Amino acid sequence: MMDRQPRTFNIMASSQPDPSDSAGEPQPGDLIEIFRPAYQHWALYLGDGYIINLTPVDESQAAAMSSVKSVFSRKAVVRMQLLKEVVGGDSYRVNNKYDDNHTPLPVSEIIQRAQNLIDQEVSYDLLGSNCEHFVTLLRYGEGVSEQASRAIGAISLVTAAASAFSVLGLINTRSRNRPF
Repeated sequence: MMDRQPRTFNIMASSQPDPSDSAGEPQPGDLIEIFRPAYQHWALYLGDGYIINLTPVDESQAAAMSSVKSVFSRKAVVRMQLLKEVVGGDSYRVNNKYDDNHTPLPVSEIIQRAQNLIDQEVSYDLLGSNCEHFVTLLRYGEGVSEQASRAIGAISLVTAAASAFSVLGLINTRSRNRPF
């Protein structure tokens, strides 16, 4: 691994992220939601056009940008990349949706925490430690993922439905096998 000089980012004057900027240009510390064809990818805006995000360990940077394979990976690498390169042909928005329930850390602390992780390999789990968990951990000090919660809820619903159909099938089979 290369020895990297810390990069200094142009951080806005306030030490707190500005939640009113959700529709405008990203500000340092903002959460960026990138709309992929089958899922949303999350990044954290550092400033000067750069973001920090998770990419699969076993893929080139270019291939990792839009790969669905990244969703199923068990390891990820923290990368600093240009927002426009990560977004590619997809769309994105600033989405600090948890600001109402979680207090953002000071921008300088968010950026410092992010810079300390660049090029580090981390565990990745779609439901418990995904890209949204990663960036919310940087912004709020707590990993949160509505996307993962929805997936867990859907899995629970499917499991409950499968169990119900299984029990109903068992009851139906027993009632047909009665001699009278």
